[in-house]
Amino acid sequence: MTSIVILIFIIGYLSITLEHPLKLDKTVPALIMAALIWAVLAVGFHAGWFNIIDTHENVFSFLTGGEEASHGFDNALLHHLGKTAEILVFLIGAMTIVEIIDLHRGFEVLKGAVKTKSKKRLLWIIGIIAFFLSAIIDNLTATIVLITLLRKLIHVREERLWYAAMVVIAANAGGAWSPIGDVTTTMLWIAKNVTAAGLIEFVVLPAIVCFAVPFFIASNMKVFKGEISVDTKEDKIAEKLLSSKTMLFLGLGMIISVPIFKTITHLPPYIGMMLALGVVWLVSEYIHPEEDFNAERKHLYSAHKALSRIEISSILFFLGILMAVAGLETLVYGAVNGVDVGTLRYLAEMLQMAIPNQDIVVMLLGVLSAIIDNVPLVAASMGMYDSPTDSVLWHFIAYSAGTGGSMLIIGSAAGVAAMGMEKIDFIWYLKKVTWLAFLGFIAGAGVFLLFERVLFPHV
Repeated sequence: MTSIVILIFIIGYLSITLEHPLKLDKTVPALIMAALIWAVLAVGFHAGWFNIIDTHENVFSFLTGGEEASHGFDNALLHHLGKTAEILVFLIGAMTIVEIIDLHRGFEVLKGAVKTKSKKRLLWIIGIIAFFLSAIIDNLTATIVLITLLRKLIHVREERLWYAAMVVIAANAGGAWSPIGDVTTTMLWIAKNVTAAGLIEFVVLPAIVCFAVPFFIASNMKVFKGEISVDTKEDKIAEKLLSSKTMLFLGLGMIISVPIFKTITHLPPYIGMMLALGVVWLVSEYIHPEEDFNAERKHLYSAHKALSRIEISSILFFLGILMAVAGLETLVYGAVNGVDVGTLRYLAEMLQMAIPNQDIVVMLLGVLSAIIDNVPLVAASMGMYDSPTDSVLWHFIAYSAGTGGSMLIIGSAAGVAAMGMEKIDFIWYLKKVTWLAFLGFIAGAGVFLLFERVLFPHV
């Protein structure tokens, strides 16, 4: 029965990667995969075929635990759903704010600020913005904002796909050196494995290299030669909206306030995002976008319309993927040193036993994070090691897990958002962009190891 759960995940994952040849929306296999994995887990657990483990490493067996074990299963499911819901609520809030800004033509202000027509210069401008913006408002939100901006700047879809793919690389690199830039760095920060100052000091330079190398190579590619065609009509329309600048600065300001809110209250980021959305929604209800604004035109700029424009299918896809991975994390696959562990933890432990060099293992975790979600992999690594705060290990895990996901379009939250917004084909990204992301990842890792292991070695 254990192999059935793993087989369901493999088939579901392959169905997602072959979305276009199958002519099937990726959300369908993701939802079916998650539901079937948990269904098999429930049936198998209550039949006594296998045990499950919760996030506190409590192992439950229905044959010996009975009703208490059944409650343990329910609590494990609810815990994973809660953690997934945190990400989804955060995502919905960020996407809604971005859509409200867009309804008020706020991004036309940013578009007007980008004066260049050179594709190469635009690539670097967008990349640098993505790198630093993701460190402040997280890589997911930064990707959403910049792809929305790219839609205003580049009208040829084939060209825009390239820019969107490069934004994913830059956003993931930028998120890796900030404690609020990525879910995994936030996990390590909250668990006191890293400090904000330590993460920035030791990871920022490798992250810059990881971002700069693929951008330097791409800037010399044919697709980024020449100039883009600019549509000036939209700029004129933007000038007529009184609310454009107000909603842009309010929206981005409220998104930036989320980590500040978290620092002050110690509440999860999604609570801050709920507050941010509430404030932006409140202002959008009373602001006057036009000179002759009336009640009949209010619906054109309302948050209700913004909500209707959100890609719900991509949110459901995220739900399916995360819950499917959570199922693998919950299933007890085997024992390590006499202690039962989940499937993903078992995989990480086997890697450690097969490859004694810790740095190679961490780099492999980075590669794996492109295939499997980086959150459970980092969670597993946090359970594997007991290194001190700000050790080389934790900084390298933060770098690898944060940037490794760029190698596949579904390997990171930023990639999933870009895939949902621009309908980026998995195979297209694999052929065109994966090698660039891989070179950046290896170059950044090389710089990290040079400084941490050779020039300035420490624990």
